[in-house]
Amino acid sequence: MAEEVKKEDAPAQSAEATTNEKAQAAPAAAPAGGPVPTPGAQQAAPDLNVNDLNAVKSIIDIATTRGAFKANELEAVGKTYNKLSAFLEHVTRQQQEQQKAQGNNNG
Repeated sequence: MAEEVKKEDAPAQSAEATTNEKAQAAPAAAPAGGPVPTPGAQQAAPDLNVNDLNAVKSIIDIATTRGAFKANELEAVGKTYNKLSAFLEHVTRQQQEQQKAQGNNNG
């Protein structure tokens, strides 16, 4: 009977050992701060532009129309939609002003 107990405990111990080995090996493979960048390598910035934000605005509008949000969520959705709309209008005005300024400088 003592042998049975040892056999049952053996897999648990080996699983613990494997887990401990992985935990000890993990910091060497991936430092706590994340991957170490190689010298001279630059990471590309995420590509998010005004067109993407316009798409998000459309998605919110469609989802609201289809009843995807609960009544108690509508205030937060509406506020976010209004902020996004105001931001997009501001950016559009700035872009139009820059185009006019460039047109005046070139003409």
